[in-house]
Amino acid sequence: MGCAMDAVISKASRDDLAEILQLQYSAFYTVAESMGDFSIPPLTQTIEELTDEYEHGLVLKLVCDDIIVGSVRALVNGDTVYVGKLIVSPGYRHRGYGSRLLAEIEKIFPEKRYELFTSVASPENIRLYEKNGYVIFDRKTVSPNLTFVYMEKICS
Repeated sequence: MGCAMDAVISKASRDDLAEILQLQYSAFYTVAESMGDFSIPPLTQTIEELTDEYEHGLVLKLVCDDIIVGSVRALVNGDTVYVGKLIVSPGYRHRGYGSRLLAEIEKIFPEKRYELFTSVASPENIRLYEKNGYVIFDRKTVSPNLTFVYMEKICS
């Protein structure tokens, strides 16, 4: 599991979606475990729902050692790019891949406002986003075990 800078980020193809969905299940399992809730949307998303996201937005993949080890999604609405499901395979974390995927979204959609959300049960994710210039602008509790922080980054 090497390949720090030779990992390649590109637009995912329809053929990549099943592999990305399996990666998503793997990546979000630890989040669900920490919350004690395995019914969170990233673990219940279907291939049809992912295909719909693919058709209406952008899905990037990060390939290392000929396998997809990271992915991120983006949907543009006006001046805002909604960033979603930034995932890196557990065995490939802490190598800068999450930051590289965020930077690629900003490169593709320059001079925009970027918005994303994550669970307060994921302090590591919050630190990653803050390190990349995102700031918390809202919090919403959706259930006794789940509170989201909404973060934004404004570029101009």
